[in-house]
Amino acid sequence: EYKNTKYRLPSTTPETAKASTASVTKLSSGVTVVSEDAASTSTVTMTFPKAGSGSEQLGEQGAALINKCLAFNSGSGLSTVMILRSIENEGAIPFASVDRDSATLGYTVEPDNAEGLIPLLATDCTMEKWDVRDAKTLATYQAAEANKNAQEVLTESIYAAAFGAQSPMGRPLYSAGAGAYEIASFRTRGYGLDGAILAATGIKDHAAFCSNVEELLSEAPAGSSDAAVESAYIGGEARIAAPIGYAHVALAFGTDASIPLRNVLKHCFSIAGEGVSGFATKGLVGVYGGAATEGAGAIDSAITAALTSKLSADTI
Repeated sequence: EYKNTKYRLPSTTPETAKASTASVTKLSSGVTVVSEDAASTSTVTMTFPKAGSGSEQLGEQGAALINKCLAFNSGSGLSTVMILRSIENEGAIPFASVDRDSATLGYTVEPDNAEGLIPLLATDCTMEKWDVRDAKTLATYQAAEANKNAQEVLTESIYAAAFGAQSPMGRPLYSAGAGAYEIASFRTRGYGLDGAILAATGIKDHAAFCSNVEELLSEAPAGSSDAAVESAYIGGEARIAAPIGYAHVALAFGTDASIPLRNVLKHCFSIAGEGVSGFATKGLVGVYGGAATEGAGAIDSAITAALTSKLSADTI
């Protein structure tokens, strides 16, 4: 009765697992393309180093956040509806983010569909009035929500103290005060190919991918060729009184160390300190702790212990 039943047994000589290989190429347009070949899904991102709030000029406060909210809106002859429909048709999940250092647009999709949506990461935004209106409304909401979050308020305070409250890096990221002209001017400078970084996972042929990317982005805006703005670290103190019954404390130091070294320091601080955690961002590395207001003194002791503890070779 079961003589025709067939069973598929696993291979007795399975293929050895391989680590992913990363490849990097800088295109003539100024875009740096980074890809890896082992992921089962493709996450494609375009990072614009000149589109963070640290690149805002006087009068442009809020332009970085509003432009992030304009992600995947009308541009390059395509309406917002058409752009979003194209993304949906490919089964992709779009996302966008911004901080003081840069802005990033991207999507996650099956590897076979990784390339087709790349032009949508670098459209020439047409700044339709309704898109700008909706983006400002969304930015205003996000700024209000951030101001309700103690950790976000603490982060804003750290940057204000470190770089000066009136410097590009020290001014608030969460703001929506920029006007239409400032929003467009900021986008023209920051959202261009020059200096941008395109990263993609699940790409088997890096050379072919780069060739296709160059063609797909041939009509994308070039942006400004000026270097990203650098704010000087000055150091300082910031305090905010709020009747929330909980104290949030952070102590940070200016550093020009590389990203890997900053991350090592961050983890060393976390290991060395009890009840505190290390953090690292561009230009800063430090320690954070929180406790009920009546126990705030213990936070200072814990932070001091984390910073002054001698690091063993095993810890490092």
